[in-house]
Amino acid sequence: MSEAVQNPIRILVVDDHSIVRKGLVALLNTVDGLSVVAEASDGEQAIATFRAVQPDITLMDLRIPKVSGADAIARIRHEFPGARIIVLTTFDGDEDIFRALQAGAKGYLLKGMDTAELTDAIRAVYAGKSRIPAFVAEKLAERMGGPALTTRELEVLKRIVAGRSNKEIAGDLHISEATVKTHINSILSKLGVSDRTQAATSALQRGIVHLD
Repeated sequence: MSEAVQNPIRILVVDDHSIVRKGLVALLNTVDGLSVVAEASDGEQAIATFRAVQPDITLMDLRIPKVSGADAIARIRHEFPGARIIVLTTFDGDEDIFRALQAGAKGYLLKGMDTAELTDAIRAVYAGKSRIPAFVAEKLAERMGGPALTTRELEVLKRIVAGRSNKEIAGDLHISEATVKTHINSILSKLGVSDRTQAATSALQRGIVHLD
C-alpha cells in the first residue's frame, strides 16, 4: 500500500448547497490520497467542525449562512494559524478575493474548474504552497492598487444598491443630503464610474456589496 493511501490528506468541505457539497465529497473520496473527513453547511458549523477534526485542508465556500466564508477563515486561522484553507466559490469579484486572502486563505478556485485542477490545488496547498490563478492575482492587484472606500461610503453604497434615494439615505444615516452627495461623488470617483446605476452594478460585480 502506498504512503499516500496510508496517510491520505484529510479534507473538510464547507458549502451550504447540499448537492454541491455531497458531489464534492463523493468526487474527492474517489481520488487516491484524499479523504473527506467532515462537511459543514454554514460558517458556525465550519468553525466548530474544524476545531473538532482539525483537517489538513479545508475547502470553503464564501457565501454561506450565519458566518461568511471570509469571516470563518479569519476565525479558524486566528485559533489555528497553520490551517490550510482553499476558497472554492462561484464568486470572482475582487473584493471577495481580497477578503478571503486577507483572512488567510491559501488558494482560490472557481467551481467551474476540473477535477485535476482541484486535486492539484489541494496537494499544492497541503505541501505549503499557495494556489492563486493568474486572473485572480490580477484582480487582487487591482483591488490593492485602488483607493479603498471608507466605512461611511460603504454604508451609502449599500443603500444605493438597495435603490434608496439621497433623501432616504440621509434619513437612514442621520446625515444631510449634501453630505450624502459628497459621499456619492467620492464613491463614483473611487469606483471609476459616472453615475449611481454604474456604481451599483460595479459594487455587485466586484463583490463589494452582496444582495442578501
